[in-house]
Amino acid sequence: MEVIQKNGDKHGSFEVIDQNKPVAQMTYTWAGPTKFIIDHTEVNEAYGGKGLGKQLLMAAVDFARAQQLKIMPLCPFAKSVFDKEPSLADVLF
Repeated sequence: MEVIQKNGDKHGSFEVIDQNKPVAQMTYTWAGPTKFIIDHTEVNEAYGGKGLGKQLLMAAVDFARAQQLKIMPLCPFAKSVFDKEPSLADVLF
């Protein structure tokens, strides 16, 4: 399994790919040049409980840190992880 990023002018996503098929996805929307909004996270039922959602979130955090960006977690899953992990506060908007 690997995580890939698709990034466009207005929207983007992080996806977990298993055997050439997307099995989990976290989508985001750009909110200006320095921040993005995580708006949805979805994991295929067959892959539930494997930590793929958190893997996607950490890919987003790594991207934000590398590009000096901020994240607004509107997605309930992403918000719950940010609320539980104070070490991620540096990328919060």
